[in-house]
Amino acid sequence: MTHFEWIVDGKSPVHVRTVLMAHGVTRTFLKQVKFHGGVVTLDDQEVRVVAMAQPGQRVGLQLPPEPTNEHVATSHGPLEILYEDPHFLVVNKPAEMASVPSHLYPDDTLANRVKGHLVATHADSTVTHIVTRLDRDTSGAVLFAKHHFAHSILDKQLKNSELDKRYVAVAEGGIIPEHQVIEAPIGRAPGSFIKRMVRPDGRQATTELWVRRQSRSVSLLAIKLHTGRTHQIRVHCASIGHPLVGDWLYGRQTNPWIQRQALHCARLQFYQPFLDEWITCYAPLPADMASLIEHELS
Repeated sequence: MTHFEWIVDGKSPVHVRTVLMAHGVTRTFLKQVKFHGGVVTLDDQEVRVVAMAQPGQRVGLQLPPEPTNEHVATSHGPLEILYEDPHFLVVNKPAEMASVPSHLYPDDTLANRVKGHLVATHADSTVTHIVTRLDRDTSGAVLFAKHHFAHSILDKQLKNSELDKRYVAVAEGGIIPEHQVIEAPIGRAPGSFIKRMVRPDGRQATTELWVRRQSRSVSLLAIKLHTGRTHQIRVHCASIGHPLVGDWLYGRQTNPWIQRQALHCARLQFYQPFLDEWITCYAPLPADMASLIEHELS
């Protein structure tokens, strides 16, 4: 089982719980530790989190075991790894691959392949903690945590807008102004389980975009997500009259160079607290996006 340890700093005694929370352990995760077989220690002796720790003592955390999810099949299909350490994994998802299993795609999604990788590398846990997801026909960087604690840390970064995702997209038409922030709430479209739309009673959503290059027919965009709603970029671009090229759901699937929405998560940045550094991953542009850009914008 994965084990962590921290030296108590400062000059005054503090609760063990305070030390743990200062290192990213949330109250919710502390409950999981308490009730599901985790152990908290002080100088190698098991203690409750209300125990007092003196400066210089060692607070330890042994994570609870994670029973494998038998409902997620193991796939040993190819996996393009952009970054990996004992706690986090970033992979490059190809287009036409679902992020997680469903009744339509039960056994060869990105999560299935990540589980296969965890099994093959004898990871402590084979549970696939997916942190960021992409639509089936969107390509690019996807972030996984390798255990509960790492997942809870990244969830907090998501909520605090510290996890930075940048996209490359190609939209229909010439977009003005060339830098804009779209703030428009998103909710379900009536009569559809899949489709979303801008609606006043939707969830708050913010997308920032920059036009990098234009032709008479399309615009090459760099996009930063400030929130993470389903289909957010696709809905927001369509809402300003510039749906993504190839987007059958919100625009038209008529471009000869790409058979999907022209959207790729090109960069993903997160804070790795166990190394005390920011990790930045780049996913190379896939062939269909490169071909579209070459033919429409060169």
